[in-house]
Amino acid sequence: MIIVNQPHSIEHPIVATIGMFDGVHLGHRSLIAFVQQIAHERGMKSGIVTFATHPREVLHPETIMPLLTDYNERMAHLADTGIDNAIVLNFNSELSRLSAREFISLLHDYYHVRVLCIGYDHRFGHNRSEGFTDYCRHGKEIGVEIVEAQPFVINEGTISSSAIRRALNANNIAKANAMLGYNYTIVGQVVDGHKIGRKLGFPTANITLSDPHKLLPAIGVYAIRATLKDGNVYGGMLNIGQRPTISGDETISIEANLFDFSGNLYDQTVSVEFIAFLRPETRFNSLDELKYALQNDAQEAKIIIGKSLQ
Repeated sequence: MIIVNQPHSIEHPIVATIGMFDGVHLGHRSLIAFVQQIAHERGMKSGIVTFATHPREVLHPETIMPLLTDYNERMAHLADTGIDNAIVLNFNSELSRLSAREFISLLHDYYHVRVLCIGYDHRFGHNRSEGFTDYCRHGKEIGVEIVEAQPFVINEGTISSSAIRRALNANNIAKANAMLGYNYTIVGQVVDGHKIGRKLGFPTANITLSDPHKLLPAIGVYAIRATLKDGNVYGGMLNIGQRPTISGDETISIEANLFDFSGNLYDQTVSVEFIAFLRPETRFNSLDELKYALQNDAQEAKIIIGKSLQ
């Protein structure tokens, strides 16, 4: 996949679609496959038009948009689809003021787009005030064929980045992963912690997210797989929460216990895949009760992770 940051750098006519593609979930992949199919039929290259940062950061800077994928993750997932080009635009106030017609004209004149596939519910242009019929009229005048894609639906219903965020915020990791088509992942650096877990026989790696905009799943205990910088992968369990039995403050921490690992992880970057939700975070009456719960968590997590690899 060629990442295109400059106008006039695409030499061949392309079939493209537009979107943020946060998460690059199964719905996105279905749309991209539709683009690739049309490109193959027309003898053209395929492409997606996306943005370096989420448009909401410009349109609604007072709100924080929790992202399913950071920029590098998004580009890696898009590359995995086999798309030929990723046109990455800088969404700024000037771009936000373009009408749909002006935006289609920009894609035609600067990026060689000759066929534009529109997601079934996607709208673009200033105030998103126009729809598919308007896009077709503009495209005909400019020289861009407009094609509408159909929604991609699985048992969980129509897939969207918003639906995946809702699932993660409700501890529904299974549903989120099913819509993504892969295990939801966070990346962070291991920092110094309180070392209470070590005293209980479950040493933990305390993780700080690398990207503060990354969506952290809801408070609770999870079965995970963690990939270290050396490429080794370990099963484990992870707690997101306030550590009520130990501290009881309102600080949210991310603590992972990796099975069968011994060594020092401080300052290492760790990639964590969420496999399943185990239980809500609970305040126990004693450290002994907490230790017993952790033993049960570990046993359950090992069974779940083993099944996920079959």
